[in-house]
Amino acid sequence: MRVFKRLLAPRTLAATASIALVGGCGLVQSGGSDDENPIVVGTTSAPSTLDPAASWDGSWELFRNVYQTLVAFPSGAAEPEADAAECSFKDTANRVYHCRLREGMRFSDGDRLDAAAVKYSIDRIRAIGVKGGPNGLLGSLDRVETRGDREVTFHLKKPDATFPFVLATPAMSIVDPAEYPAKELRTDGRITGSGPYALEAYTDDKEARLVKNSHYKGFAERKNDAVTIRYFQRSSEMVAALKSQEIDATFRGLAAGDVVDLQGKRDAEGLQLVEGAGTEISYLVFNAKDPWAGRRAVRRAVAQVVDRGAIAHEVYKDTVEPLYSMVPKGLAGHTTDFFDDFGDPSPAKAAEILSKAHITAPVPLTLWYTTDRYGSATEPEFAALKEQLEASKLFTVTLRSRPWKTYEQGYRDGEYPVFGRGWFPDFPDADNFIAPFVGEENAVSTPYVSPEITDQLLPQSRRESDRGAVVRQFERAQQIMADDSRLLPLWQGKQYIAASDEISGGERALDPSAIMMMWELQRKTSW
Repeated sequence: MRVFKRLLAPRTLAATASIALVGGCGLVQSGGSDDENPIVVGTTSAPSTLDPAASWDGSWELFRNVYQTLVAFPSGAAEPEADAAECSFKDTANRVYHCRLREGMRFSDGDRLDAAAVKYSIDRIRAIGVKGGPNGLLGSLDRVETRGDREVTFHLKKPDATFPFVLATPAMSIVDPAEYPAKELRTDGRITGSGPYALEAYTDDKEARLVKNSHYKGFAERKNDAVTIRYFQRSSEMVAALKSQEIDATFRGLAAGDVVDLQGKRDAEGLQLVEGAGTEISYLVFNAKDPWAGRRAVRRAVAQVVDRGAIAHEVYKDTVEPLYSMVPKGLAGHTTDFFDDFGDPSPAKAAEILSKAHITAPVPLTLWYTTDRYGSATEPEFAALKEQLEASKLFTVTLRSRPWKTYEQGYRDGEYPVFGRGWFPDFPDADNFIAPFVGEENAVSTPYVSPEITDQLLPQSRRESDRGAVVRQFERAQQIMADDSRLLPLWQGKQYIAASDEISGGERALDPSAIMMMWELQRKTSW
């Protein structure tokens, strides 16, 4: 593995602690970038795959930087804007979406990127149909048509005002038909995209080396020539690498204790901590096919016992906040239905729920979590859940865990009775916190049939381009989900980027789905 040596400037001023402060520092920044010194970013979220057709997970963090979509979110944008193409609905019913590609588009290897490549990329997602994969995002798509080399038209089965948001997700990345099989996944460990960077080298679970894609045409203004992403198992290892100047910045996976430590010591350490509002959520999934988790009374009894406030305070040191609906604060449709229905944690009320269902306690449950996806606080979080449930005398809990790659396959195979998941939104709309979790094929691979949501509420909301006008539908969907308790929201997180005080751009680097746009990062040349 190639090792990059970096020239480090003296660290002379205290770091900033928030987006507002970082944005107002008045820094003198370089007009170019340093080819010999790639910016090195650490994360605990390694890709599970390099093929967009297989991914509906954190792999998107890499994809956003090496692949390209027709539309995307530039820094600060609230709605999708042109990237590889100019796009818009061509009818008032939101059923015909048309795109015109930029002229002269090419992939990183020089191959031509035309309308046929776009159609190929979308069609292969559906042809391959990975279970729990991004095919679930294309439920409203009927067919893709092309005209000439630059015209692409998407015909929808039904009105869907959220379709541009879907096309903006990294799942809809455009791939080179010459390099990606039509009906199976690419497995050679390489990437051929048209994004701001090309993948120079990749070591599974260790490192991704990105360099400028000389063929790129899009909205990204690259502030650096190269970025190396290093993958860590634990937050503590990542922070140690930051403090020892082995990496320049961290993204995704900072443990609460490390955030608190950085908040208190950033001046002495010569570091900055950028804090942003986040829509990341954590939740439990109950497998309806399990003899215990499949019983509504058991799920509602768990919901009645779990103390979100204690987890947020004791495990996460208040770097997250309790969440009482699947739709987080800040989005139209957010409610507090789980608090309204269950109130404060109460073993007595939970015992009554079980008793009315003729269920004799203690109920045996096995809770699964992943060891390397959502940060090192996941293990103590599940230890706290076990302690809370068993303290009620109503449950006996067994904890099990696996690394993400095998963990993901396990829940796709329906192996886990109850399991933990995190959700980083595909796009900033309440629809994306409801639609992916219902239906026969959903993001958690546990079929959840709810005709009122899938056949009435979501179709009604998708006819409306004004997303603030569909609050009623989302509120009703949230009440249904709370009644069923198939998914149990736990907390809503914030986003933190820790970086050397030599790095600027962190306050602009997160898109609305909290994916880092690496091209926004650069080294400061003077103070």
